[in-house]
Amino acid sequence: MTTTTAAAETGTLKNHPVVSKDRWLVQRKALLAREKELTHLRDQIASERRALPWTRIAKGYTFDAPEGRRTLADLFEGRRQLVVQHFMLGPEWEQGCPSCSFMADHIEGMQVHLANRDITMLVVSRAPLAEIERFRQRMGWRFKWVSAHDNDFNYDFAVSFKPDEWAEGQGEVYYNYSVRPFPAQEAPGVSVFCKDDAGEVFHTYSTYERGVEVMMGTYNLLDLTPKGRDEHNPVYAMDWVRHHDRYEPAPDVAKAATGSCCHGGD
Repeated sequence: MTTTTAAAETGTLKNHPVVSKDRWLVQRKALLAREKELTHLRDQIASERRALPWTRIAKGYTFDAPEGRRTLADLFEGRRQLVVQHFMLGPEWEQGCPSCSFMADHIEGMQVHLANRDITMLVVSRAPLAEIERFRQRMGWRFKWVSAHDNDFNYDFAVSFKPDEWAEGQGEVYYNYSVRPFPAQEAPGVSVFCKDDAGEVFHTYSTYERGVEVMMGTYNLLDLTPKGRDEHNPVYAMDWVRHHDRYEPAPDVAKAATGSCCHGGD
């Protein structure tokens, strides 16, 4: 027999079905079959992604890095593969995009593992290096972040839009492989490059919009929970995201429920 609980008053927690363990197990196994379908489809798409042809990088991009000027080939740091987060931080911006910052918060835990799989990962923005460094230090990040302020890298990979082009199209730009409205002159993305034994660099893949969720491990855990992502803004679902140093303190639920700490004192 199915019952419901009103333990919470919001989202999917309100009056959610409650069943016996046996009935739960039947439905969980049915869902597991669907999850396995998704896993196999993900593996198939990953294989098709790796099979895509590459394009040779003919333009000589040079970036400003903390240690000096660096070419795109230099950014590989001796490895064969390079993953770039295109981070929305334009010139003279007070701070970086909160959603891009949410992505970047996941980098440092991944870096050592990626490096041991022949991958260098770093961040590129169009802001000058001094502005990047100011924000990076505020956020406490240690990953490499370089500036494309003096080259066409961001424009060529369709994550920055020149003011005249953006204005002429009344906000319509080429983004995510189509011409469409976009509300800003900077956009998020992730791009992948490969370098061969001769030192030539190739572009192998780029993803935009919801494709950048590949970096957001937090979302994978949220998707496991009863409330899920709990996003309700149809225009900008990520309006809940804050820079990690700008969240209000999370409520201490246990303390609020008991009125005291575990030791019973102040």
